[in-house]
Amino acid sequence: MSTTTAAPFTTKAKLGLKQRYALLTRGLDWEPSYQSKSALYPYAEFEGIKIHDWSKWEDPFRLTMDAYWKFQAEKERKLYAVLDSFAQNNGQLGLSSPRYLNAIKLFLTGVSPLEYQAHRGFAHVGRHTPGVGPRIAAQMQSLDELRHVQTQIHTLSHYNKFFDGFNEFSHMHDRVWYLSVPKSFFDDARTAGPFEYFIAIGFAFEYVLTNLLFVPFMSGAAYNGDLATVTFGFSAQSDESRHMTLGIEVIKFLLEQDPDNLPIVQKWVDKWFWRGHRVLGLVAMMMDYMLPKKIMSWREAWDIYFTEAGGALFGDLSRYGLRVPKYADIATAEAEHISHQNWCTFYQYTHAAAFHTWLPSAEEMDWLSEKYPNTFDKYYRPRYEMWAEMEKEGKRFYNNALPQLCTTCQIPMVYTEPGDPTTISFRSSHFRGDTYHFCSDGCKDVFDGEPEKYAQSWLPVHQIFQGQCGGASMEDVLKYYRLNPGVDNMDQTGSPDQVMWDAWMAARSKVGG
Repeated sequence: MSTTTAAPFTTKAKLGLKQRYALLTRGLDWEPSYQSKSALYPYAEFEGIKIHDWSKWEDPFRLTMDAYWKFQAEKERKLYAVLDSFAQNNGQLGLSSPRYLNAIKLFLTGVSPLEYQAHRGFAHVGRHTPGVGPRIAAQMQSLDELRHVQTQIHTLSHYNKFFDGFNEFSHMHDRVWYLSVPKSFFDDARTAGPFEYFIAIGFAFEYVLTNLLFVPFMSGAAYNGDLATVTFGFSAQSDESRHMTLGIEVIKFLLEQDPDNLPIVQKWVDKWFWRGHRVLGLVAMMMDYMLPKKIMSWREAWDIYFTEAGGALFGDLSRYGLRVPKYADIATAEAEHISHQNWCTFYQYTHAAAFHTWLPSAEEMDWLSEKYPNTFDKYYRPRYEMWAEMEKEGKRFYNNALPQLCTTCQIPMVYTEPGDPTTISFRSSHFRGDTYHFCSDGCKDVFDGEPEKYAQSWLPVHQIFQGQCGGASMEDVLKYYRLNPGVDNMDQTGSPDQVMWDAWMAARSKVGG
């Protein structure tokens, strides 16, 4: 019988998070042997950005893949527990009003597809970024964005069982006139170079503007009884906090790498701030007009989340020479008007929108007067009162003309001159023999910076005139949109959603005695 001596059982010390992150972001990089780096990353240099040392990239979260899956799985379990509870307890009956759901229809058609666009965009720039640190960060954010669109669609699918206007959201996003505003924003970003995309989405949208969407609007969702939406919103917001921190890291990294990067970055910050501000005009309208129970006005949200928070941010970045975005003062002044001008537009074109509209009640107009003491009563209350009189006389006002669109932001030309709310703002540029029209100096500047790109804009009204949208009549275009006339659109009063809700409430009152 032979005897053997067992080797002593040894274990290696477990690697710390910092060590594992270093292996992931530094140990997985390698130098190519039979291809040049410029051939592997063809878009890394054409924007003019100079990077001297990719190892200087510092991810503030140092998130490893195993930690990522663990954190996200925990959030998923909590989210789906709330969603199941909401559905099993008929949570839709706890909403403040069926009017509220029109904001959610706009969110699903206008915002959720942007999450998917962000997923694709970060996957693309991750592939085309030479530095392994930002490459991993882009990969993580790409996964986050895919999770966001999945959770949002799953959450809102519950409402699709009962209410109209939800089932064709992805088709509508690619076609409906007002949805070209957010779509064109991301189309523009995804067709830019990788560094501009980082600034457009990672910094300008995520860091400077996202809080205006996810914090005050999600609080409004909770206040209106929509625990399903607020749960996915706050679940996403914890990712957004990481994205925002990464966004600020991107801009500091670029500015620290070479002083020649500053004018390029400043131009991108100016451009994407203005473009984001225009997209968020839809959120302004949702907060001021579409939430039956309101939490704060768009003016208040702008002051808190851009003027104060953004002011501190750009104060910090001034040490790099970066200044507050061009036209930030104009955007701040427009916070007095943009929600009213947008809602007035949708009221006029309710027959071509995939949600319902209404005139604000007397109580709601008093709230708007209180929140906008310098502008609402003077410029907008008289308009609503006139339209209310027209409705009483059976002459509900519809605008049957196709509006002229801004070539850059693609919003109808409804905004007014800075400092003069009685005059429509109108700008134009000439390029290769054609004239292009804009709603503002900000949009004209964006076009003039890259006219070859924006001259190709897919403008919904132009497409209708060119016969690309199913035909020349309203009926043809709505069919092309897959919008169900008389069901998905027109006034909230008398809509199938409202009729069904009233029947539910009547039955509840009858049962409750």
